Amino acid sequence: MDKETYGVLAKVRIERAEELVEEAQELLKNERYKSANNRAFYAMEKTMKALLAMKEIDADSHNGCLRQFNVHYIKDQIGGFKAGDYKRIANAQRIRNNSDYDDFYIADKKECQEQVKMAVEFLYKAKAFINNSN
Repeated sequence: MDKETYGVLAKVRIERAEELVEEAQELLKNERYKSANNRAFYAMEKTMKALLAMKEIDADSHNGCLRQFNVHYIKDQIGGFKAGDYKRIANAQRIRNNSDYDDFYIADKKECQEQVKMAVEFLYKAKAFINNSN
């Protein structure tokens, strides 16, 4: 892919992240906490993938995406992204895994509210960075 195509890809991924955040908010409102945790994590992952596309990088897995985000943004605090962002997203991935695969996992409202809020804030921060980069 060329640089222009990666720019389009970043835009498409941000739009999808916005949809995922809206889904997470709706699921939270309807007390579907496990599903809301899932959508919140995927919103964060899609946001990370948009940021990586800005650097002409793609990742094929959840862990690969998080690793690449750490290397290309967190390590040098590019865009104001810090180690705390990495830790929160890694925790969101753990919560998403529990919500999706642990039949006995109980997702509660407070935890879910935190996940959705974090997805919104991360998306907002990434959009501001991308807009300032263009």
